[in-house]
Amino acid sequence: MKKPASLPVASDTSPLAAIGAGLPLRAPGIASVSLAMAIALVAWLGFAAQTDITVHRMLSRGYGVLDGIERLTSYLTNLTIFTCALCFTCVGFFARGGTPIVRFFRQPTVVTAVTCYIVFVGFAYNLLLRHLWTPSGWRMVLNESLHTLVPLLAALYWLWFVPRFHLTLRHLLWWLVYPLGYLALTMARGAASDFYPYPFIDVGELGYERVLINASLLVLAFLLLMAVFAAINHRRPMPSIASASSRPQETDHDNDPA
Repeated sequence: MKKPASLPVASDTSPLAAIGAGLPLRAPGIASVSLAMAIALVAWLGFAAQTDITVHRMLSRGYGVLDGIERLTSYLTNLTIFTCALCFTCVGFFARGGTPIVRFFRQPTVVTAVTCYIVFVGFAYNLLLRHLWTPSGWRMVLNESLHTLVPLLAALYWLWFVPRFHLTLRHLLWWLVYPLGYLALTMARGAASDFYPYPFIDVGELGYERVLINASLLVLAFLLLMAVFAAINHRRPMPSIASASSRPQETDHDNDPA
């Protein structure tokens, strides 16, 4: 009996596909799912607490809720914590398949990019900003959760549970969209409102020349961190096709993306 001809499969060349292409995450165990859930919960709680603090502070100064949200989203930490919470929620609480946003955030290159972003936030805060203030009590707990605990847990998850995948220059270039977009938006906001969230990019105090130098150094530091992630990924053993084909039947808590 003649076999039917297979239908051609269209190639997906969208930006999301470029970022998300690669091998699936390792078949999950209790440890990987639990760690992803813990990262998501800590990140959501931290983001919610920071939102409450920022909005109430702006309200006490006579501004509105929208002004509070705008101020909240001015900080790279808050935006990255939100992205991290969303990513690890998709990884830890959803099975393979699902909505497009779940499939997107469960891709290994996306998990890696988000991990790189939050690790960069941790390094930047602890090296450049920690000396600016010393919180106490629950504010200290919140501060350490956002800038130390979540970056550390995300890095551990990536090291332990994301295997080697095919990483290309195109992926790395797409990873730059987030930090470069943040810098461009912050400069535009600052020009309109004269508010800059961080002292090293404060045009009013430093001038555009010094801020441009500082921003270039930050981008260079992020490129070096990307290179570290790429090097670690390159040195991992490549998962064999045989082991991939012999995986057990997936469950509702599978950590394997589409």
